[in-house]
Amino acid sequence: MYVIIVGAGRVGLSLANLLIEDGYDITIIDNNEELCNNAASELDALVICGNGTSSKLLEGANINEADFFVATTGSDESNLLSCILAKKYSVTNIIARVSNPENEEAFIEVGIDNVISPERTAAGFLEKVITRPNVADLISLGEGDAEILDMTVTNDKMVGKKIASISPTKDYIIIATYHDDKLIIPQEDSILSKGEKISILVKRGAFKKIAKKFEK
Repeated sequence: MYVIIVGAGRVGLSLANLLIEDGYDITIIDNNEELCNNAASELDALVICGNGTSSKLLEGANINEADFFVATTGSDESNLLSCILAKKYSVTNIIARVSNPENEEAFIEVGIDNVISPERTAAGFLEKVITRPNVADLISLGEGDAEILDMTVTNDKMVGKKIASISPTKDYIIIATYHDDKLIIPQEDSILSKGEKISILVKRGAFKKIAKKFEK
């Protein structure tokens, strides 16, 4: 499987590392030379320093062969334009990061249905910090070194499990699930279903292990 990632920041780099570990072929694109150099030194992937909204550059990255196209930059405008270009080249699976939740509608209107909003996820995370001490405990264990990981439940071993039976642990806690693209704070008796989108607070260093736990 071939994946093009636009954006070599924290999100793009973390995603690329996870996918490379899973055996995906990755091309990562960014117009920031420093980020490109950092990505090239860390990743076993093709790194292209240039504008991800350029048709010529995307063609040079063999976008016609891409199975997935993921826009992860911090600019909603750049992500939207690059995703529109990806649709032009008939990429089947297009995913966009949206910094401002108010911009999600614009993505949906042009047919970009897979939209991830870190800010929307953060709202659920903050609610958890207030109501569930375990989250604060996890952050303390990681000395503040924890991040939110979004994924889709595809591992059959996790399907049908109650949240209470698998979360929290010392490494992670499930902080949100999504039903019909609506964020839901899971209860202890909530049951995971196959294909369900979830957000997990993960202690740094446990990312790959937790990703494999929930995804094939």
